[in-house]
Amino acid sequence: MSPSIEDRVARARAHLKATEEAAAKVRGELAAASVTARSADRSVQVAVGAKGELTSLEFLDGKYRSMAASQLSASVLEAANAARAEMARRVVDTLDPLTRMTAGGLAPERMGVDWGSVFGSLISETSVEQGSTAMSRLRDEIHEDEDEEEPAPPPGGRGATDKRQGST
Repeated sequence: MSPSIEDRVARARAHLKATEEAAAKVRGELAAASVTARSADRSVQVAVGAKGELTSLEFLDGKYRSMAASQLSASVLEAANAARAEMARRVVDTLDPLTRMTAGGLAPERMGVDWGSVFGSLISETSVEQGSTAMSRLRDEIHEDEDEEEPAPPPGGRGATDKRQGST
Protein backbone atom coordinates (compact mmCIF):
# COMPACT_ATOMS: atom_id res chain seq x y z
CA MET A 1 0.00 0.00 0.00
CA SER A 2 1.40 3.37 -0.95
CA PRO A 3 1.72 6.14 1.66
CA SER A 4 -1.10 8.64 1.85
CA ILE A 5 -0.68 12.13 0.48
CA GLU A 6 -0.63 13.48 4.04
CA ASP A 7 2.31 11.20 4.92
CA ARG A 8 4.21 12.23 1.79
CA VAL A 9 3.61 15.94 2.52
CA ALA A 10 4.73 15.48 6.13
CA ARG A 11 7.93 13.75 5.01
CA ALA A 12 8.57 16.46 2.40
CA ARG A 13 8.11 19.18 5.05
CA ALA A 14 10.48 17.41 7.45
CA HIS A 15 13.04 17.06 4.67
CA LEU A 16 12.64 20.72 3.76
CA LYS A 17 13.17 21.76 7.38
CA ALA A 18 16.30 19.57 7.67
CA THR A 19 17.63 21.03 4.42
CA GLU A 20 17.00 24.62 5.57
CA GLU A 21 18.80 23.91 8.88
CA ALA A 22 21.74 22.32 7.05
CA ALA A 23 21.91 25.29 4.66
CA ALA A 24 21.94 27.77 7.56
CA LYS A 25 24.77 25.83 9.21
CA VAL A 26 26.76 25.79 5.95
CA ARG A 27 26.22 29.55 5.44
CA GLY A 28 27.62 30.20 8.91
CA GLU A 29 30.64 27.97 8.35
CA LEU A 30 31.46 29.56 5.01
CA ALA A 31 30.93 33.12 6.26
CA ALA A 32 33.76 32.55 8.74
CA ALA A 33 35.98 30.52 6.39
CA SER A 34 39.43 31.75 5.39
CA VAL A 35 42.41 30.09 3.74
CA THR A 36 46.02 31.33 3.78
CA ALA A 37 48.70 30.28 1.29
CA ARG A 38 52.33 31.22 0.56
CA SER A 39 54.18 31.29 -2.71
CA ALA A 40 56.79 28.58 -3.30
CA ASP A 41 59.61 31.11 -2.85
CA ARG A 42 57.99 32.15 0.48
CA SER A 43 58.01 35.82 -0.45
CA VAL A 44 54.23 36.34 -0.52
CA GLN A 45 51.35 35.22 1.70
CA VAL A 46 47.69 35.77 0.86
CA ALA A 47 44.39 34.96 2.51
CA VAL A 48 41.08 34.50 0.73
CA GLY A 49 37.48 34.30 1.89
CA ALA A 50 34.84 31.74 0.97
CA LYS A 51 34.06 33.44 -2.34
CA GLY A 52 37.73 33.43 -3.33
CA GLU A 53 38.08 37.15 -2.61
CA LEU A 54 41.53 38.32 -1.51
CA THR A 55 41.29 39.41 2.13
CA SER A 56 44.98 40.00 2.86
CA LEU A 57 48.28 40.24 1.04
CA GLU A 58 51.63 40.22 2.82
CA PHE A 59 55.15 40.57 1.47
CA LEU A 60 57.34 38.46 3.72
CA ASP A 61 60.86 39.15 5.00
CA GLY A 62 61.50 42.07 2.65
CA LYS A 63 62.20 39.63 -0.21
CA TYR A 64 60.09 41.76 -2.54
CA ARG A 65 62.78 44.47 -2.48
CA SER A 66 65.20 42.34 -4.47
CA MET A 67 62.64 40.79 -6.81
CA ALA A 68 61.94 41.84 -10.36
CA ALA A 69 58.39 43.06 -10.89
CA SER A 70 57.51 40.02 -13.02
CA GLN A 71 58.84 37.64 -10.38
CA LEU A 72 56.88 39.38 -7.61
CA SER A 73 53.75 39.35 -9.77
CA ALA A 74 54.13 35.62 -10.42
CA SER A 75 54.58 34.98 -6.67
CA VAL A 76 51.43 36.94 -5.83
CA LEU A 77 49.40 35.09 -8.47
CA GLU A 78 50.78 31.73 -7.38
CA ALA A 79 49.89 32.29 -3.72
CA ALA A 80 46.46 33.73 -4.58
CA ASN A 81 45.58 30.84 -6.89
CA ALA A 82 46.77 28.27 -4.34
CA ALA A 83 44.59 29.87 -1.65
CA ARG A 84 41.60 30.14 -3.99
CA ALA A 85 41.97 26.49 -5.01
CA GLU A 86 42.14 25.33 -1.39
CA MET A 87 39.08 27.44 -0.58
CA ALA A 88 37.25 25.97 -3.59
CA ARG A 89 38.02 22.48 -2.29
CA ARG A 90 36.72 23.47 1.15
CA VAL A 91 33.54 24.94 -0.36
CA VAL A 92 32.95 21.75 -2.38
CA ASP A 93 33.55 19.57 0.68
CA THR A 94 31.15 21.71 2.72
CA LEU A 95 28.37 22.11 0.14
CA ASP A 96 28.46 18.80 -1.72
CA PRO A 97 26.54 16.78 0.89
CA LEU A 98 23.90 19.51 1.05
CA THR A 99 23.50 19.69 -2.73
CA ARG A 100 23.17 15.93 -2.93
CA MET A 101 20.15 15.81 -0.63
CA THR A 102 17.13 14.44 -2.46
CA ALA A 103 13.54 15.49 -2.06
CA GLY A 104 12.80 13.08 0.78
CA GLY A 105 14.08 10.14 -1.22
CA LEU A 106 11.33 10.66 -3.77
CA ALA A 107 13.52 12.09 -6.52
CA PRO A 108 14.45 9.55 -9.21
CA GLU A 109 18.14 10.40 -8.87
CA ARG A 110 20.36 12.50 -6.65
CA MET A 111 20.49 16.13 -7.68
CA GLY A 112 24.14 17.14 -7.29
CA VAL A 113 26.12 20.12 -8.54
CA ASP A 114 28.67 19.89 -11.32
CA TRP A 115 31.55 21.51 -9.40
CA GLY A 116 33.71 21.53 -12.52
CA SER A 117 31.27 23.92 -14.17
CA VAL A 118 31.19 26.10 -11.04
CA PHE A 119 34.94 26.39 -10.43
CA GLY A 120 36.26 25.58 -13.88
CA SER A 121 39.86 24.42 -13.86
CA LEU A 122 40.72 26.27 -10.63
CA ILE A 123 40.89 23.13 -8.53
CA SER A 124 42.71 20.97 -11.07
CA GLU A 125 45.08 23.70 -12.33
CA THR A 126 46.39 24.41 -8.85
CA SER A 127 46.27 20.91 -7.43
CA VAL A 128 49.27 20.05 -5.29
CA GLU A 129 49.19 16.45 -6.49
CA GLN A 130 49.39 17.54 -10.09
CA GLY A 131 52.93 18.07 -11.32
CA SER A 132 53.53 21.00 -13.61
CA THR A 133 50.67 23.52 -13.83
CA ALA A 134 50.22 26.67 -15.88
CA MET A 135 51.19 28.79 -12.84
CA SER A 136 54.31 26.74 -12.05
CA ARG A 137 55.38 26.84 -15.71
CA LEU A 138 54.91 30.64 -15.72
CA ARG A 139 56.98 30.99 -12.55
CA ASP A 140 59.70 28.74 -14.01
CA GLU A 141 59.80 30.78 -17.22
CA ILE A 142 60.13 34.03 -15.28
CA HIS A 143 62.96 32.62 -13.18
CA GLU A 144 64.70 31.31 -16.31
CA ASP A 145 64.40 34.69 -18.05
CA GLU A 146 65.86 36.50 -15.06
CA ASP A 147 68.78 34.05 -14.84
CA GLU A 148 69.84 34.76 -18.41
CA GLU A 149 72.46 37.47 -18.87
CA GLU A 150 71.34 40.71 -20.40
CA PRO A 151 72.88 41.19 -23.84
CA ALA A 152 75.19 44.15 -24.20
CA PRO A 153 73.53 47.14 -25.89
CA PRO A 154 74.34 47.38 -29.57
CA PRO A 155 76.80 50.11 -30.64
CA GLY A 156 74.91 53.35 -30.99
CA GLY A 157 72.17 51.91 -28.74
CA ARG A 158 71.08 53.11 -25.32
CA GLY A 159 74.60 53.78 -24.06
CA ALA A 160 75.60 56.03 -26.97
CA THR A 161 74.92 59.74 -27.16
CA ASP A 162 71.67 60.46 -28.93
CA LYS A 163 71.84 63.48 -31.21
CA ARG A 164 68.16 64.18 -30.64
CA GLN A 165 68.66 64.78 -26.94
CA GLY A 166 69.94 68.13 -25.88
CA SER A 167 72.94 68.22 -23.55
CA THR A 168 72.47 69.86 -20.19
